[in-house]
Amino acid sequence: MKFKGGLAALALAIGCAVAPAWAEPAAKVAIHVDEDSVRTMNMALNNAANIEKYYGDKGEEVVVEIVTYGPGLTMLREDISPVKDRIAEMALQYDNLTFSACLNTVEAIKQKTQADVPLIEEASVVPSGAVRLMELQQQGYSYLRP
Repeated sequence: MKFKGGLAALALAIGCAVAPAWAEPAAKVAIHVDEDSVRTMNMALNNAANIEKYYGDKGEEVVVEIVTYGPGLTMLREDISPVKDRIAEMALQYDNLTFSACLNTVEAIKQKTQADVPLIEEASVVPSGAVRLMELQQQGYSYLRP
């Protein structure tokens, strides 16, 4: 089927103006938390919120993953997290914000304490926090450590 000149140009212009559904986000960021410090946890959450706001104000999508391991796992523990309420609020506000908890750390704590390690519902368990950070960087994520 042939288009007349004007119609073909319009179709081409519309096709170029619409971003495909599979378009990459404007930015992907991995934030590393490995300290049991309220200050560090809040800094990580502040970084995530500021990044989300910056790209949101520009009408662009961003993906942010906060990865915790070692002492930083406290951030995602249901029983002792000092920031769990803030995480719950932010998870509702930002669709592309995720939280990863290191299974190696969970297992080490279980072995040491002989007790379960309850995680907040927003947490996803990954086999290794360190490996997860490596994978994200291999996938083009920027790396931040507050």
